Amino acid sequence: MTIEIRRFSSAQPDYAQQMDTLLAWEAVSDAQVQKTVSDIVFDIRTRGDAALIEYTNKFDRMNVSSMAQLELNQEQLQKALDELPAERRTALLLAAERVRAYHEKQKQDSWDYTEADGTLLGQKVTPMDRVGIYVPGGKAAYPSSVLMNAIPAHVAGVQEIIMVVPTPDGELNQLVLAAAAAAGVSRVFTVGGAQAVAALAYGTETVPGVDKIVGPGNIYVATAKRMVFGQVGIDMIAGPSEILVVCDGKTDPDWIAMDLFSQAEHDEDAQSILVSTDADFLDAVKASIDKLLPTMERADIIRTSLTERGALIHAQSDADAIAIINRIAPEHLELSVEDPQAWLPTIRHAGAIFMGRYTAEALGDYCAGPNHVLPTSGTARFSSPLGVYDFQKRSSLIMCSADGASELGKTASVLARGEFLTAHARSAEYRIKD
Repeated sequence: MTIEIRRFSSAQPDYAQQMDTLLAWEAVSDAQVQKTVSDIVFDIRTRGDAALIEYTNKFDRMNVSSMAQLELNQEQLQKALDELPAERRTALLLAAERVRAYHEKQKQDSWDYTEADGTLLGQKVTPMDRVGIYVPGGKAAYPSSVLMNAIPAHVAGVQEIIMVVPTPDGELNQLVLAAAAAAGVSRVFTVGGAQAVAALAYGTETVPGVDKIVGPGNIYVATAKRMVFGQVGIDMIAGPSEILVVCDGKTDPDWIAMDLFSQAEHDEDAQSILVSTDADFLDAVKASIDKLLPTMERADIIRTSLTERGALIHAQSDADAIAIINRIAPEHLELSVEDPQAWLPTIRHAGAIFMGRYTAEALGDYCAGPNHVLPTSGTARFSSPLGVYDFQKRSSLIMCSADGASELGKTASVLARGEFLTAHARSAEYRIKD
């Protein structure tokens, strides 16, 4: 059985319209979702633990009466790690080690310099005190998400990392708990949804309030994160997973088909796009898609994703393919071409770039080292992957000498009076030497 997937060429007269239609996506955070989340956030703010317990019992089909039943201790986390099957434990620890090593390179140090008159200017870099990481639970249990969100915070020097993870029907995912141990998570609460986000943002009698909340979740989680922004920082409002593969036609089409599947299997809204200057190669990949799809466990999800949001695009040249990359600004970009590094100077927008025929995007999801929390829905135009810098704050340092204050005061006085801010001007003028 063949699968229907959108196909068009950049040479078509309606190409721009085709692209606009392909990339159009909006989260379904309708008025009812907004009201539900607003009510939950207000309830958590006003009733704290009691409301958190009620919502957890209701939405996760639990039967608990105290917050003590919803917190896991360090012994439980370490036990989960120690008791993992050897192969999984080795893989998890290797992934954690690689993620940590990569993010160590991102650490920023404070700096300052002194001008000739003795004025000191600089920047003080300080980690946040406490951050919260949201980890999906239930069917969507991702230990890799624990590593990618917690390890950069740990490397940044955050003293307390609070993890929330829903456990529907009380089912604990041991691999997720093991990842929390490997990543240095401080405390774990088995709560989820908008109620968990509100608890992290405002604090309850038991859950400490945090400075920033990171991590993926469903539409209720995303809406709650948007709602509490300002009370706390957030990483981003993530859309569906995306991959753009650009291939010169010389990679095994089965490989490319499976790379497209690797994002499509996330959910029906995920987007997988292939661009090639070789029209015959697009035919070959389409044949591989039809051949391999019946072998996939999530075939129905992949089929819907590719039918609704996938595309095979025929580019007229390499320059045309690069223009398509920058138009899409993809979360994941695979450059399955002969000399991918030669393409880099002209690529302006992409969350993560996977270079060469052997670099499957899946490697970045788990163990390559760079963070897999990436900007989606075209936001790579102005956003970057999650990193150590997201858990650090920067304070400006200014210390004027007497001579420096006198000279700078003259300039500040002129500009302040130009803005009719007399107190600003006089404050600076007091320091001007006669």
